[in-house]
Amino acid sequence: MSRTASSPGMAPSGNRATHQKSGWWARLGLKEPIAAPLRLVLFLIYGIPLFWIVLTSLKSPSQVISSQASFVFSPTLDAYVSALGDSGLYTALQQSVVIATGTTALALAIAIPAGYGLARVDSRVTTIGLGMLIVLQMLPQTSNVIPLYQIFASWNLLDQNLGVIVADTALLVPFAVLLMRPFFRAVPVALEEAAALDGAHTFRTFWSVMLPIARNGIATTGTLIFLLAWGEFLYAINFFLTPGNYPLSALLAQQVSAFGIDWPGLMALAVITSIPIMLLFLFTYRLLREGLTLGAVK
Repeated sequence: MSRTASSPGMAPSGNRATHQKSGWWARLGLKEPIAAPLRLVLFLIYGIPLFWIVLTSLKSPSQVISSQASFVFSPTLDAYVSALGDSGLYTALQQSVVIATGTTALALAIAIPAGYGLARVDSRVTTIGLGMLIVLQMLPQTSNVIPLYQIFASWNLLDQNLGVIVADTALLVPFAVLLMRPFFRAVPVALEEAAALDGAHTFRTFWSVMLPIARNGIATTGTLIFLLAWGEFLYAINFFLTPGNYPLSALLAQQVSAFGIDWPGLMALAVITSIPIMLLFLFTYRLLREGLTLGAVK
């Protein structure tokens, strides 16, 4: 009797174990023998360039341009010493933090209510709005540089952090709205109806019910926006007229001159620029994984 009674209780545990062992390859319909080589290929695609960047940053200029490329060489930290000794690096780091933080805050302030509205209103207007967001994502960034330059020149926003923040926000808001909408759609409407029955008005329901539940989605979207704003280059190089105001992404361009390219310096600066982003990604990896998974399931 005890063996029979314990059998039904054991089944869910086995199902949970099976579900936990299945990974993203199972959700995509792939089998483990196929998923393992695929992961190796992805690792090589993204890992080899990073490895080559670090390797080049440890070489001297003569070793970089040598016709006999080799993994065996005498490493040097001259490029890192030169980059870290440049006072412009710390100004650029401060500029990157200000621009990425400002862009994230402004983009979330627009994307959160917009995503909520598109998630709760089902009409032709919603369909048109989503279509316009997708079209905006398809437009090349270069098509906006000249119009924005003329607008910012008339508004005295050139060579100002605010101008680049506004431009980056306009670039990333469609992406942020498309990310936020699934998070709000995953929240049951019954929670809003219950709050309305308790006498809460629309803003109170949105502030006290929807935002706390969607906080993982907001954090995920904010992190992705910050990462994208940190590496944005085109607006920074065009809307800052003074090289002393460049963020890190635009500072990399100064390693390229008419007389040649300082490859070790360029690669060392690229490594230094990517370190804050890599640390942020490591600390928020679990949040990003859980947030994107939550937003994909209604």
